[in-house]
Amino acid sequence: MSPAQHGEDHGAGHWKQVLMHLGRASKRGDIAGSRLRLSTLVVATMLAVLASGFARAQAADGWPNRPVTVVGPYAAGGNNDVMARMASQWLSEKLNQRFIVENRVGAGGALAAAYVAQSAPDGYTLLFAASPQIGLLPFVQKVNYDPIADFVPITAFGSGPFILAINAAIPAKTVEEFVAYAKTRSINYGSAGIASVGQLSGALFVARNKLNAIHVPFRGGGPAMIALLGGQIDMYFGNASEILPNVESGNIRILGVAADKPLRQLPQIPLIEGNAVPTWNGFFAPAKTPKPIVDKLAQSLIQATRDPVISASLLKLGIEPNGITPEEFADWIKKDQPQFDAAIEAAQLRQAH
Repeated sequence: MSPAQHGEDHGAGHWKQVLMHLGRASKRGDIAGSRLRLSTLVVATMLAVLASGFARAQAADGWPNRPVTVVGPYAAGGNNDVMARMASQWLSEKLNQRFIVENRVGAGGALAAAYVAQSAPDGYTLLFAASPQIGLLPFVQKVNYDPIADFVPITAFGSGPFILAINAAIPAKTVEEFVAYAKTRSINYGSAGIASVGQLSGALFVARNKLNAIHVPFRGGGPAMIALLGGQIDMYFGNASEILPNVESGNIRILGVAADKPLRQLPQIPLIEGNAVPTWNGFFAPAKTPKPIVDKLAQSLIQATRDPVISASLLKLGIEPNGITPEEFADWIKKDQPQFDAAIEAAQLRQAH
């Protein structure tokens, strides 16, 4: 028997004995009835609180005692999947239990989110989400989950701002020059698909600069990059892992970073202010998952983002290591929503009601 179990049994047994004693005393008439009833109520309340506290502590102490499934919303090989596997490997080693990544692809990530939302809140099914599953999809399409009510945030693991790249045949070296160029003609911009962060970033840029542009959606960031390299599209907002390896080809040119602070790998590239669509990736659990389990996960994952090896691996992908508390993550999500709303409006995507 663990110390926590022993403490629970001893504490609960003690209060049960007190209640039995008071009950016998009531029958003998040793204590005034009204005072006895009040005392009994107080003791019963204390007993319930103690039992609840012990149960919560044990929930974390005994967890995990079997493999944990980490559900990813995208196909294997992308940034989200790489981060999910990186974090899961760390958790497996630190918590002495297997954390297994399972990719449930479809509906822009909504299928994975709905699956986790409907899972038991016991800490054995987690969601490694990207920002669109929380701040975008529920507002532009029908989904089978509530992004706030059905989840508890655990921590943001990493965030990577999107980079604006253009085809090198366009005679523009800066954002300002490209805007001037684009105002004299119709242009097009690519994305990884409808309702993707790339589409929202492009639409926001087009709307705020009053450009005449056509959106060309592709089935993923890879095909969109190929189109940019081949000159089939003029501009593309993509993540660093897609764009940076292709710069040396000479077929594309980086103009700016849609972020609030410079990207560490590209400190000399200017920021595109007001164009930063949220791009975090992080862990969520089903609503009502015991807080001690959520806190235990958050503490382990925060340590992971501070690990030099993991931090360096994330930075190579153009991802800033995060690692924040559940409360900070919840606040971050809330503060992000107005920017998502502005981008949704700019992209003229249907808002769900």
